[in-house]
This record gives sequence, structure tokens and C-alpha cells, in this order.
Amino acid sequence: MTSPKIKILAISGSTRNNSSNFKILKYISNSLKPEFEVEIFEGLEMLPHFNPDLDTDHPPQEILSFRDKIINADGVMICTPEYVFSLPGSLKNALEWCVSTTIFSNKKTGLITASASGEMAHEQLLLIMKTLEAKFDDSTQLLIQGVRGKVNADGEIVSEETENALQNFAKNFKNQFL
Repeated sequence: MTSPKIKILAISGSTRNNSSNFKILKYISNSLKPEFEVEIFEGLEMLPHFNPDLDTDHPPQEILSFRDKIINADGVMICTPEYVFSLPGSLKNALEWCVSTTIFSNKKTGLITASASGEMAHEQLLLIMKTLEAKFDDSTQLLIQGVRGKVNADGEIVSEETENALQNFAKNFKNQFL
């Protein structure tokens, strides 16, 4: 009898089709097999703008569905670019819909910022996820700078240093569950 797979919800902070962030999540998803089942959330741009007046006992259906995905996941992985020295608005919007909940409290989380620079967005991502009480540490967070030169159009990691960092990240993320 096989044990059930560990469910991971992966969120790309980029809404661009086939972005470097999406490719990195696919790469890590393949590294986590066969024990893990990774779902890459692709509805970020469909979430309504955060409005506290709508964050009531009956928030919009898209928000309920998004929150349910987080609740039903054993862990969450986020990989995001940096836009104008900050998190992309669509990712920040999604996270703002989680502030009034406890769905990230002690949720095992992996955090990657992959961008040209990424330092400011990474700092903000860590602060927001700490505020949401997500469970992560130095071994389950990673900053990849100059990502466009490290991931090719086919999603292959072309930098040995980056591939080693991603393999190490995947191993550390996996170890939280095993």
C-alpha cells in the first residue's frame, strides 16, 4: 500500500505565459516527484482586487477557491519576480486576501525570488510570509539574481550554480515533510 502523496500548491508571482518563475516551479516540481503532487496555481490574474469590504463571511468565489487550495495543500511554494523593486501587484493582492485568515499559520512554505535583481521583492516576500505566520527558514528560501541568463526558453537550468541551489532548495523543502 502506497502512502498518499504530499500535496504542494505552487504559486508563480508572474502572470506572464511560460515565465522564468513558472519554469523554475516546473523544475522543482519534477525534483520533488514521486512523493509529492504539485499543483501550479494559474489563476492569479483572475483574483479580484483586494477590498476589505468584500473580505467578510462571504468573500468572492474566486477567493474561496484560492483559499481552499492553500488549506488543502500540505505546503506552499512561491516563486516570484521583482517588478519595480517590489512584489508583483497580482501576487501581493493574492496574499492580501489571506491576511484576515490563519491559512498560512505554520504552513510549510518555500519562497523563491527569481528576477534581474530581486533583493527588494525577496525582502518584502519574506516579511509578508512571516506576518502570515508561514513556516520557512533560510534553507527553504532562495534569491536567484539574473534569472534570464540562468533558465533557457525550454525551462532548462543552464547555470550549474543555479541548478545546485535549486536542487538544494528542493531537498530542504522536501525534508520538512519527510
